[in-house]
Amino acid sequence: METILVLTHVDEGGSALTKASLEAVTAGVELAKQHTAKLTIGLLGFASVEAANSAAGAVAATGARLLAVSGEAFAQPRYATDAAGCEALCRAAQASIVLAPGSSRFVRVAAGVAHRLGGFIDTHITSLSSNDSVDATRWFYRQRVEAVVSRDARPWFLLLDAGTHAAYAGAAGAASVETIAVDLPATRTTVEGLRSPMRGAQTIRPDARLLFVAGAGWTKKQPDGQIHVSEAGELILAFLRLSGASLGSSKSLADQKAEGEQSVLPFLTHMNQIGQTGSTPRHAKGLSTCCHGEEPHVVGWRFIGERRAISLDANCGWTRGKADVVYVADAFQVMARVNALLEARSA
Repeated sequence: METILVLTHVDEGGSALTKASLEAVTAGVELAKQHTAKLTIGLLGFASVEAANSAAGAVAATGARLLAVSGEAFAQPRYATDAAGCEALCRAAQASIVLAPGSSRFVRVAAGVAHRLGGFIDTHITSLSSNDSVDATRWFYRQRVEAVVSRDARPWFLLLDAGTHAAYAGAAGAASVETIAVDLPATRTTVEGLRSPMRGAQTIRPDARLLFVAGAGWTKKQPDGQIHVSEAGELILAFLRLSGASLGSSKSLADQKAEGEQSVLPFLTHMNQIGQTGSTPRHAKGLSTCCHGEEPHVVGWRFIGERRAISLDANCGWTRGKADVVYVADAFQVMARVNALLEARSA
């Protein structure tokens, strides 16, 4: 019989589990039911035992065994302490399958922990199924090839992509948490604090419900024969501020900054790029503006739930079955009107 461990970690507030961790809990609960396996949930990153006990209440309804490593050493991400904590949780659970969110904190340490335990690891897992064996599905080649992976070797570590499962939302309750002692290694790094960009400067928001994608049309000549890059930037940033959306970019727009041939949107980087050569985000809704919508760009949209586009060309690529709704209109005018409505509602 398999023994499944779900590794979870604290959010930036320090008192609750991250959304990605709760998604991993959902995956663990589903897999345990399919495989009639024993389920354990491990909690990492809490500064105190009391904080760990409080957060564990959110997953108490799973009925799983709850383990925690806590203390000031785990309050901030650090390879040495996180790896030691995860190793201690895995050994205490005697897990044959370890599920964890593919967050920066666990991506940093999971391979090292798997090596310490003589195990194997697969990343970017999107779904799990169980018949006679446990099968893990993931994508290769920029999300163009889907593969199903199965291993006989144990322990098997699986890092789950965010947004592929619903966050666990069972009834909160009192939880009995076992505290696991960790033999901490000597540390050479000290976390002095966190620096985060201002909300107005942050454009990539993985947990946003809406993805707003800007194309190269924003920096081209408009119907009056002029380029209005500054106005475009103001409209886009205002929409991001008012809606809380995440910003994506086509490759052609992101490349303009490197080419240095014309005015560009200064807040865009290649980190915003989506598509065949960029990222493939997962948001409930998406709105594309001034994009041609052909295949390389659409690849980045394949996991968006509801896709809409604004284009002056009624025959653009988006109208050929690639968007759920196409607004044949000027993006400058549409977004100005949308921003005005959002401003009025927020007031």
